Amino acid sequence: MNNESTNELDFIRKYEAEGYTNSYRVRNDILIENESDIGYTPFGIKVVAKHRYEGDSNPSDMSILYVIETKDGTKGTILMPYGNTNETETLEFFNKIPEENFSESENIMFHNKKK
Repeated sequence: MNNESTNELDFIRKYEAEGYTNSYRVRNDILIENESDIGYTPFGIKVVAKHRYEGDSNPSDMSILYVIETKDGTKGTILMPYGNTNETETLEFFNKIPEENFSESENIMFHNKKK
């Protein structure tokens, strides 16, 4: 997917305007919401959009922005380094999410939502 000149922070801000305000981290095979410390298994989340980015000066400097909704209704994003600086724990977690829990239903590249 080509995100042209829009960077990760621009997309995070756009998703925050759509209500995806929580942020998360992965620790010990659990997705953890940063403010509440509530944890979720791979079966407890749905990825509603995903964006890949390449570094401007180094194409191997990549990241992936996941836009997620949890089983209890929290919505937010997690940014994962990818490629040479791959963060294996987060990648392994997202690889365990069932395929049916992935969609592009909220992808702003497809919906052109304006606020």
